Order: sequence, then C-alpha cells, then structure tokens
Amino acid sequence: MIDKEKAKLDPRKQWAKFCVVLVLYLLFLLWVKSWWGLLVVPFIFDVYITKKIRWQWWRDANSVTRFIMSWVDAIVFALVAVYFINLFFFQNFVIPSSSLEKSLLTGDYLFVSKLSYGPRIPETPLTMPLTQHTMPVINVQSYISWPQWDYRRVKGLGHVELNDIVVFNYPAGDTILTEQPYQTEYYDMAYNNGRAIYNQQTANPADPSVMSPQQQLDFFAYCYQLGRTYLQDHQLNYGSIHWRPVDRRENYVKRCVGLPGMTLQVKNDIVYLNGKPNKEPDNVQYAYFVKLHNVNTMDLMSDRYDDMRKELGITMEDLESLGRLHGTDVENGLVLNQQVLQQYDGYMPLTSKALQGLKRAGLISSARRVTDKDLYSGAVYPLNQIYGWTRDNYGPVVIPKKGMTIHLNMHNIAVYMRPIGVYEGNDLKVKNNRIYINGKLATKYTFKMDYYWMMGDNRHNSADSRYWGFVPEDHIVGKPIFIWWSSDPDRHGFSGIRWGRLFKMVDNIK
Repeated sequence: MIDKEKAKLDPRKQWAKFCVVLVLYLLFLLWVKSWWGLLVVPFIFDVYITKKIRWQWWRDANSVTRFIMSWVDAIVFALVAVYFINLFFFQNFVIPSSSLEKSLLTGDYLFVSKLSYGPRIPETPLTMPLTQHTMPVINVQSYISWPQWDYRRVKGLGHVELNDIVVFNYPAGDTILTEQPYQTEYYDMAYNNGRAIYNQQTANPADPSVMSPQQQLDFFAYCYQLGRTYLQDHQLNYGSIHWRPVDRRENYVKRCVGLPGMTLQVKNDIVYLNGKPNKEPDNVQYAYFVKLHNVNTMDLMSDRYDDMRKELGITMEDLESLGRLHGTDVENGLVLNQQVLQQYDGYMPLTSKALQGLKRAGLISSARRVTDKDLYSGAVYPLNQIYGWTRDNYGPVVIPKKGMTIHLNMHNIAVYMRPIGVYEGNDLKVKNNRIYINGKLATKYTFKMDYYWMMGDNRHNSADSRYWGFVPEDHIVGKPIFIWWSSDPDRHGFSGIRWGRLFKMVDNIK
C-alpha cells in the first residue's frame, strides 16, 4: 500500500516540500543551538521521500479503528503543536488578582510573547501540555520532575527593560504546601507559625530586634524549623510540603521597577533607582483612609452607583476592603495608629482619578493615604533578619547583576542568601559571624545570573519583591503584548465584557 501511495506522488513536489521543511527545521535548530535535533532529520526524509514507515497505518484498518485513531491522531498533533508554540513563541495568561490594577485588571487575558526576551529551553521536559503544574479536575501533578535540564535561554528580540510588565515564575514557589489556598504561602506560614509557637513555649520570649545579625539568623532559623515541623504535622489542613522546578512554579505578572546592577530604595512609597525617583505608573494605586459622606459601603455597592464605579474603575473588591479597618485589622492587632479608627470609616485602594471623582461626587468628606505607621503591612524580605524596612520604606538594596561581585558581611548576607544558596545552587552557611560558601570562607561573591525587582502598580495590595525578594533571570517567562480578552468579574453577560480593553497594547500601559 505504501508503494502504491508513493507511486501516485510527484517526486519533484515531494523533494520541494522536504527541502522547505528541512531548511526551516535546521534554522530552528540553529536558533535553539540543539544539534540533537538532527536525529529527527531521517524521519522527516521518510515522511516526504522514502515512506518506509507507515505513519498512518490505521487508515487501512476497519471503520471503528479508523474513527478512533483519526481522533487520537488529531488530538496528539494538536497537543504537540500547542506545546511547541507555548514553549517557544507565545502563551495565554489571565490576570488572577488586583496587584497590577488599575494598569492590568482582574479578568484581563494576555497574549504573552516568549520571543521578546527569548524562550527558555524546558527545564522540566516531561510536562502535560496546556498545564502549569496541576492537572485540572483530577488535581494531580501534571509533570514528572526527572529529568531536570540546566537553565538555558534562546536569543530573543530584546531584554527586560525598566518599567516593562513581565510574566515570571514565582521565586518563592520552590517549596509549596499542596493544599490550594496555601500553595504560595509556605515561607510566610513557616516563619509566622514558628514565631507564634516559640512565643507560646517561651516564658520570656527574646526580642530579635536587639540581637546581633548572627543571633537573628540563628533565631529565625530556629523559628522556621518550628514552623516547618508544625506544617508537616498538620498535613490534613495544609497538605504536604513539596518542591517545584523553576519552570513549573506559579506564573506571576508585575512591573519591573529595578534592573540588574541598580541600587533600589523605596522612600515614602516612591521607588528610587541609584538615588533618583523612578516614574510612577500612570494608574498607580494606593490605599486611602476615607470618611464617607451620607453613604455607606452597601450604598456604594448598589446598582445606583454602578455607572460611577465603572467610570472610576472601582471594583467590588476595592469596596469590600472598607470593612477591614474596623473588622479584621482590629481583631488581628494590625492597627498601629489608633486615631484612624475614630477619624475614618475604612480604607480602600484608589487611583488619583478615583479619589478626585469620589470627592467631586460628595461621597467622601475626607481622605488621606495609608502609611506604614498606621497599619502593619506584614514582614518584608528577607524574613530572617530585621532591617527596619517596611512596605513603604524599603532598602537600599543592590540588585545583583551577572558578573557583579558583592562584598559579603553579616549585615547584608540575609539579603543575598536566596540568590547565592537557592537560585545559584551553592551550599551557604553562616556560623560564628563567618560566611561559608561551598565549605570555604567567603567575603565576596560573583553572581552567575541577572536579577530583577518586580512590584505591582496596586502598591498597597501587591505581594511582590518587597515580600519575596529578587527575581532571577531563569524565572523570566515572557512579555505581555496585548489584551486579547477582558471580562469584568463584577458584571455578567455582555455588560461584563470590557470592549475598550480588547486588543489594547500592553506597552501603551505606562
């Protein structure tokens, strides 16, 4: 049958097709610098020229087999094609949270280019297409951890630039809790639970803020182990503790506000780079205390104010935060300035446009920005040493650059522990006020990768580099190009489609 089919084909056309496919394939191999792919060339030759292998043997089988195998053939081809396209060219990404509002909105679907920064050769090659780390419905791991290939990135069209919006793998997602609500919370939960257990078990708990750097490192390492043990003993609640490869970690999207080699500092909410203020995003959003005027939260959530909410970009999630100040914040002891409880009804994230709109509408009588002296905003990076930094006043820190040598001491080692030990795979220990890297005393370190500093435009409601540190270059996934779909979670049907955002270029969102 193969010989009969071969006889019907025009040899010149087959050779032409083969040459075109071969040239394209060789150009691809040259791009990815993977000459192992030459092993596939004989099979391409057989498909177009020799036809010794019966690639579609099922076409001569009975009708049932033909029907089943035709679907299998189509599905396998589609999965392989999608896997290839997602791996090297582009993928879809949906904005899951409000951390970049009001620049990118919850419900925006992004076309993410892998070509912009260069696609990564897969580090975890045995992965189910169209999944990140978990199979839908059955909720099981969608990849096999072995083999793990070394990080390598193919040459792209450019590099990450300052203020780019970037999709990347969550750096602190190397260790996870398998229960869904806690998958990205492992380190916070280990340190926080450990500290709470220590305080419960100790009659006179020590104050780490008065300890030396070595004592702080030892103290937080002890608390971390207490917390890890607690999580291991409560797997029914939190799930088991697992490790994830770099390219299977959760995808995040933030704005790059610091490039390799820069010195970054946040002073009163403003990001400074090498001592100069960086441009704030056009739609940057901060939390504001507000005193409502002749309305309450439920009024603002009603249909009466729907058009106003839409015009000002205020979401139901924004309004729901109004109840936290006199509710969960008081219950959890997060209020540092008790006067705000008497002066304001609550706080909510607002752009300057939304703030002015509420004032013009006469819905608020007074407002001011929330500061880190009003509310406790959580422990910032690094979690194992106290620098006195907060969400709104952070640093300065030097962002590591490939080839850069940084002198190490007891005052900065906590900042660079994860890059040196976790991201670059060294054995790092600190003992008796001395730093050891791979068993040798170290006073400096030369970095092997570039690192970036990522932050959300919703500055008071974003889990970003202020909380989990640097983003290594091997975690960079790609660059969002445009919004191909946008659905408002607060509205349904056609009214929930944000028509004005469709095919909006992300580069135009400054």
